[in-house]
Order: sequence, then C-alpha cells, then structure tokens
Amino acid sequence: MLSLTQQDIVLNQSATDKTAAISALASELSQHGLVADGYVDGMLAREAQNSTFLGNGIAIPHGTTDTRDLVKHTGVKIHHYPNGVNWGEGNTVYLAIGIAAKSDEHLGILKQLTRVLSAEGVAEQIQQSTDASSLIALLNGETQLEADVDAALIALNFPATDLLQLTAVAGGLLKNHQAVGRDFVADVIAKDASYLGQGLWLASSRQDVQRSALSFVTPLQELQVEDKPVKGLLMIAAGNASYQKPLKQVSQWLYQQQVQRLFEGDAAKISSLFADSSEPQTSADANTAVYKIRNAHGLHARPGAMLVSVAKKFESTIQVRNLQGDGKSVNAKSLMKVIALGVKHGHALEFTAEGTDAGEALNAIGDAIATGLGEGK
Repeated sequence: MLSLTQQDIVLNQSATDKTAAISALASELSQHGLVADGYVDGMLAREAQNSTFLGNGIAIPHGTTDTRDLVKHTGVKIHHYPNGVNWGEGNTVYLAIGIAAKSDEHLGILKQLTRVLSAEGVAEQIQQSTDASSLIALLNGETQLEADVDAALIALNFPATDLLQLTAVAGGLLKNHQAVGRDFVADVIAKDASYLGQGLWLASSRQDVQRSALSFVTPLQELQVEDKPVKGLLMIAAGNASYQKPLKQVSQWLYQQQVQRLFEGDAAKISSLFADSSEPQTSADANTAVYKIRNAHGLHARPGAMLVSVAKKFESTIQVRNLQGDGKSVNAKSLMKVIALGVKHGHALEFTAEGTDAGEALNAIGDAIATGLGEGK
C-alpha cells in the first residue's frame, strides 16, 4: 500500500505561481524515477482542464489519463510553501501534493489525506510547520485533529445526589478512555463547574491530558445548585485545540436555545450530534437516488471535481455516501469530502437532495455519472 514518508516532503519551498510549483513537482517525480520527463505536460494540461485546488490550502496536481503511460511507479511528492502560492481564483496553496498513479493505487492515500486535511485548523498547522516529522504525522493521521466524543464517554441518568458526583463520574469516563490521568480528575473535582445555561454545566482542565476528549453525564433526577437546574454536565479534556470545534457547537446550541437536544435520546444519538454537526441535515421528505461509478479509476480528482461542479449548480442541500464505504454522508458540494469517500470503480453512491430543485439536481448528477464525469463512458 502506498504510504507517506519524510522523504516524500520538501519543506520551505517557494514558487512564483502554480505553473512553477507544478513544474517543480513534476521535476522531482521524474528525478526519483516515478515518471518520464514528459509527465509535466500532462500535469499542466490537467490543471488547465480544472483546478486541482482542494481547499484548506491544499492542491493535488497530477497528470491526465492520456499521460498515465508515462508513470513508471505510483508515488507522491509533496512541496511545502509557508508563504503560499497563488493557485488562481483567490486560492492560496501551502501544500502541493504531486501524484503519479498507474491505476487507482493512490486512492487509499488520497482518501486518508483528504480526511485529515478537511479537519478544522489544519491549513494553519501546515503553513506553520517547521519539520518533516510533525508534518508527516499530521498527513498520516497520527496527530489528533478531532476530539474524542463517543457513546462510551456518555453516562445518562446516573443516580447522583449532587454536582460533585456528576463531576467525578465524568472525570472517570475520561480516565477509563485513557484520555486523562489522575491529576486531571483531581483538578476538575477541586474546581467548581461553570453554569452555561438551560441546565447545562461545564467542567474542564488541561492537566494530565493525553488526548482531547469530551464526556457528558446526566443525573437520574434533576438537581439544583444555587437555584440553578442541573440537567447535565459536559467535561472537556483540553489536550490540544481539537476540543474547540464541539465547544463551538455547544455555544451555538446555547445561543439557539437548543441545548435540550443533549438531554434527549440515547448515548449514540447524543455523540452523533457532535460528530455530524459539520454536515447538513436532511429530512425524511428528501429525494434519494443511487448511482454506480463506472470510471475505471474511481472518483479521483478530475471526475470528483466534475461531480462537485454539477452539484454546485443547484440550490438544494445535497449529501452523498459511499455504500461500499463507512456509510457516512458528506456534503456533495465539497471536493475534499467527496474524494475522502474513497470511491472506486463499481462503488455505488447514494445521493440525498432536499430543496426546490432536488429532483432536477439528482437527475443532473445521474446524467453526469452516466456520461463518465468528463472521462467518457
């Protein structure tokens, strides 16, 4: 399986424009025996067809299908631009990932990269990176980018008689998860929890944290602290900035008077509120269609970009999931998220659209897939 190593990354590069950046990547691919010299023409031609900018400061320049015979070995070379490169249309690239692929061998690593690079705050981390080891750890998913929030960290209807017992239980959940140590638990118990409103309380600490994580506990019967209701306690282990995303979601619920959703449903449903908060939600009345991908090399960058381009023409909310993947739906108008689905030849995609032009959108997507998404039938 294709994997990234420190030898694949060159830090602190500069380029006058994207043509110079692509040419430099092509030269490195050639120097390492991955491609023949003419591959640069295919990379530039591919860029002229459709921008390879993914978002979050990332671009993935690669050749056209016509120049695939110039690929000697599948591989990846990465150039890091701390000052950025103008990629056109107001987009700035801090990391250019040059891809040489003989078939679909690169889809696995591309899926991993897009999942990592779509996380909040990654663009800033990439731009500010100063060593290859930390950057490769980030790209390989070894750096925590999302705080842990799962059903095992949620305890509902605990028979507590006061807020301190809830605090001890929430800290214990994080400790059992191996996210924190004893000093963390001692610190949160020693401090008073903060009242956020609508029955929700917050406790947190940065001491003795191994992984950023959130736990949530509710009492069997509603409690009172200084005439304030205690319906639930949220606890944050703040190991790095990844806890900020779910905390922002809680702030939004507070502002919208929607905290009650945390006190309803089971642990799995509550944890999914955090996990799915970045994706649009659709109702039971939304339109759905399933289409099979016929492209020989799956949804790599070019057909993926074509699919996203079609989806963006419509006002409706459109989600898509790979029925041969992990089952998670993503925004069909985000190239990075679509590529992260890891769609290969023969995979079936389920599209769900909601809005005034939902039916028209699904028909257009079906037609685009049937005609090969820019690559022919």
